Amino acid sequence: MRKKLLDLVQGEHQQRIQEVIGGMTFTKNFRSPSAEEWYVFLPGFKDPRTNGAAGKVIIHYNLLGNREIFINTTIIFDDPELFSPTISPLVYAISDEIINRLVGYADTLLSVHAGENSYDAEYKE
Repeated sequence: MRKKLLDLVQGEHQQRIQEVIGGMTFTKNFRSPSAEEWYVFLPGFKDPRTNGAAGKVIIHYNLLGNREIFINTTIIFDDPELFSPTISPLVYAISDEIINRLVGYADTLLSVHAGENSYDAEYKE
């Protein structure tokens, strides 16, 4: 049985992850027939240029109904604090929770842009 990321992270990181995920909110910015764009607000993080959302999520859907095609999701974090390698478990946990809340259980190709914490992942049912 696979453990949740929260179970694998110890001490101060686990508490901070729970606080940030618990306070995470979204605002939909744009919707088209094939894509959505969401702003992500995280407690303690913000875009330093606008003092707004800490990041955005772009979700591209497949409208053909073919289950062999993945939903392409991009998460872009704007707060430079999220680029620090010391908080990579937080970035992974936030990104995983964003996928769970906005995409659900669909097969997804994920690209996270967070400085040194950038990564790609594949979610399959």
